[in-house]
Amino acid sequence: MSSVLQYRPEDTIAHRLDPRAKLAAQIAFVATAYAYTTPEGLAALTFVALATLFAAGTGPLHTLYGFRFALPFLVVAPIVAGVTVGPPWFSMGDAFVTGLASYRVLLVLLVSAAYVRSTSIRESRAAIQRTVPGRPGQLLGVGVAVTARSLPPLRRELLAARRAMRARLGENRSLRERMGLLAVGGVSRALSRADRLALGLRARCFSWNPTLPALLFSPVDYLLTLGSVVVVAFVLVDNSPIF
Repeated sequence: MSSVLQYRPEDTIAHRLDPRAKLAAQIAFVATAYAYTTPEGLAALTFVALATLFAAGTGPLHTLYGFRFALPFLVVAPIVAGVTVGPPWFSMGDAFVTGLASYRVLLVLLVSAAYVRSTSIRESRAAIQRTVPGRPGQLLGVGVAVTARSLPPLRRELLAARRAMRARLGENRSLRERMGLLAVGGVSRALSRADRLALGLRARCFSWNPTLPALLFSPVDYLLTLGSVVVVAFVLVDNSPIF
């Protein structure tokens, strides 16, 4: 997913926001999307997701291309859900409900991509460790940092393995064989990278409490966080759709 899942230093609105405020906004967006999966509600959330992408300095087409490997599953899910064993053989109602759920997941992915593009790994770790106190916060912060740094290299290695398979006429193999080869190769590379990471952490005297970047709430951050808290509270206490 290349640049979609990578931070890019820029001077956009989203880049200037505090990561804690952005995390609160993401939680509010996800809560609203899962509580009100209606056509009207998702249409309104679409404008919010697009505004978030533009605030992070990226466009929807570029982001969708980055998620191209996940899109087929979101498209196929409503078709599979609509298929029935007997007459009428295809349920439009089930397909419609699952289609709304797939679209909801797509909107969440778009907002998540905007966060990743506008927030560095160190800022994310600082936000988590300063929100969750003690060793649990440190553990969560380290987990987020390690995961974020490990995914891009692993993806590059899987793409390299795929290109090598094509160069050796691997496309002539069955889909099951190709998936098996990529899965085995991916797990092997992930375990090898984990061993190298553990060795590197010990060699560099890994610290649970490193010097993290300073975080400071601006008036816009306070407003965004307050609005996010209000939205989440409303979702928790209200049982009827707001759209």
